[in-house]
Amino acid sequence: MERYDLTQYPVDKLSFELSRPGRKAYTLPDLDVPQVDIPKEYQRQSIPRLPELSEPEVMRHFTNLSTLNYHIERGFYPLGSCTMKYNPKVNEYIARLPGFTELHPLQPESTVQGSLELIYELERLLTEISGMDNVSLQPVAGAHSELASLLIVRKYFNKRGENRNKILIPDSAHGTNPASSVLTGFEPISIKSNEYGLVDLNTLCKAMGTDVACLMLTIPNTLGLFESQIDEIAKIVHENGGLLYLDGANLNAFLGITKPSDMGFDIMHFNLHKTFGTPHGTGGPGGGGIGVKGFLEPFLPVPRVEKIKNEYKLSYDFPDSIGRVHSFYGNFGVCVKAYAYIKMLGANGLKGVAENAVINANYLMTVLKEYYELPYPGPCMHEFVLSGDKQKALGIKTLDIAKRLLDYGFHPPTIYFPLIVHEALMIEPTETESIETLDSFIDAMIKIDKEARENPDILRSAPHNTPVRRLDEVKAARELDVKFYS
Repeated sequence: MERYDLTQYPVDKLSFELSRPGRKAYTLPDLDVPQVDIPKEYQRQSIPRLPELSEPEVMRHFTNLSTLNYHIERGFYPLGSCTMKYNPKVNEYIARLPGFTELHPLQPESTVQGSLELIYELERLLTEISGMDNVSLQPVAGAHSELASLLIVRKYFNKRGENRNKILIPDSAHGTNPASSVLTGFEPISIKSNEYGLVDLNTLCKAMGTDVACLMLTIPNTLGLFESQIDEIAKIVHENGGLLYLDGANLNAFLGITKPSDMGFDIMHFNLHKTFGTPHGTGGPGGGGIGVKGFLEPFLPVPRVEKIKNEYKLSYDFPDSIGRVHSFYGNFGVCVKAYAYIKMLGANGLKGVAENAVINANYLMTVLKEYYELPYPGPCMHEFVLSGDKQKALGIKTLDIAKRLLDYGFHPPTIYFPLIVHEALMIEPTETESIETLDSFIDAMIKIDKEARENPDILRSAPHNTPVRRLDEVKAARELDVKFYS
């Protein structure tokens, strides 16, 4: 097992605590231009409180801090629903090119033609991948895309003079679905899953009516299962005048294999930061996107990038638009990475992404179901959900399993979600992990199951060799220990 040695450098201290007067990590050349006095109203009234350290101290402090963090370059992230796959470094390099990083969002359009072209072309690529007719990249995250999409749904029905105020959402959905519904003035209605973990058609039929605006559906769902009756689901929704919405968070499972438009979806969102490269841990950076069928195109947010006589422009001339949903235009750096990712892989490569993601998930599921309960048997797609109920009967919670995985050098999977699985362990290996990594994870999970039966105390007190041991989570939430330096 990997162990952390905190004795080599005082990484438990803040840079302010290491500070000593007179030390500095920089040298500045002598002033060789005329000195200009700064107007008094712009001058600081007091010297800013900054730590004083030498360059080696700065480098060692932050380098040692970084080694205490778990990150995708360090190990496996089997976070179900999060798609924490490895981000190709060539994408990071491209996104950091000066032509991109030194742009200013208020530059004249004539000086940013290359960047506008990239957005325009990425939108075209996403229409091809999804089968949708138009795409907007203005939203900056999945949940933000949901909110913008539901604003489009609301405006579409208002334009038609229809008062539809309900959104149907499966009980296995991401929590952002009901939250986005409420924020846009809709009432979320839960649709229960059947014994196979799929949408229950009888419940859907009873709930579907003239007051329902749309069904928000995640495919594959958060159990990692494909809605095998999607054609029938689409028929039920459309016959009642509703729209079918795809939460595209799990698009990684069928890239290049099938298109959302072929399943009957009218509107969808993309997670550029999950499906097309950029991991989205610690809350960012994110990148969204909305895809719509042609009849919803007039409602897309503005500005929109248009190509007019080989020139790219930001157009606002869309009177039915829901308006601007973000300052300037989306999260451009993430768009650059997504564009590079798609162009680098091509159609066959994107299909390979999905195929390998599905193979990896089914491999893990097939082995681990012998040691942990599998409430909804597969085959799964890109992820699957185990239950820790067997271990819970021995007095070991899913939280204990997750904490013990840290000792074995793995980031834990998502736990206690989806809510319809008791003691849930939601595992998504992604396509970027090798068979050796998967086998190591399997070995750790098998050892933990054995420990639950033979040495449960070691699980209850885990983790044992991380920089910070297990916290009292209730106390930590209520009594924050924060140092603040002004």
